[in-house]
Amino acid sequence: MKRTRKKTLPGFGITMGVTLAYASLIVLIPMASMAVMSADLGLAGFWRTVSDARTLAALKVSFLCSLAAALINAVSGLALAWVIVRYRFPLRRFIDGLIELPFALPTAVAGISLTVLTTDRGWVGKPLFELLGVRIAYTQLGIIAAITFITIPFVVRTVQPVLEQLSPDYEEAGLILGAGPASVFFRIVFPEILPALLTGFSLAFARGLGEYGSVIFIAGNIPFRTEIAPLVIMSKLEQFNYDEATAVALLMLVCSFVIMFIVNRLQVRAASFAGEK
Repeated sequence: MKRTRKKTLPGFGITMGVTLAYASLIVLIPMASMAVMSADLGLAGFWRTVSDARTLAALKVSFLCSLAAALINAVSGLALAWVIVRYRFPLRRFIDGLIELPFALPTAVAGISLTVLTTDRGWVGKPLFELLGVRIAYTQLGIIAAITFITIPFVVRTVQPVLEQLSPDYEEAGLILGAGPASVFFRIVFPEILPALLTGFSLAFARGLGEYGSVIFIAGNIPFRTEIAPLVIMSKLEQFNYDEATAVALLMLVCSFVIMFIVNRLQVRAASFAGEK
């Protein structure tokens, strides 16, 4: 007698239809509208818009600062997740909940707060400027600081569940067999958490690339120095130059998709490598 497999969610056609409709409304239709509006410029107009010196400088600032913030969060987020999962200490639950603060806090409030703290008269910016001569607010360091604050939960929340499921017995076995702590981490633990870490990195990078509210206050918005790509888009929209604004947005979207695709391929390879081990 042949057994029939029961499905938890019946009605594949209905659920697939809802999924496709949701994806179309949220992702496909907005993307298609951007491509259609950009097409009004033509290839020459599109190239002229995206190759403008000020636009390229803003794109460079956005990409480099987002990449730097994502790399910082990859290290600090992994350390935070490790401490929260592997150690028990007072206020542990409070710190764990505090990681969600950037999600709950309005980005404008975060940007204003960070600006006040990091100016030459702020609690953080003043000692750094007086002792080291380092300015944070209204520089690219300020942009990196704002993006780092906003995107840290992405890394922590993607790595934390993997660490919780990873048994410490493997680490103890490695230590018993004579391996050092560093060798145990990089040869046993790190391959297991690498796919999740790459996911958190890509999410943090993508979010930082399009971040506007928290960055606009601390950046200073100096053309060719601290002006970000989302501000260029907003400036063109305020000038009712919708075609050029859409062209810049479409370029950012394509670049983000390419980067996400590369990171996804690296994540798949890392997962297969960890499975082989």
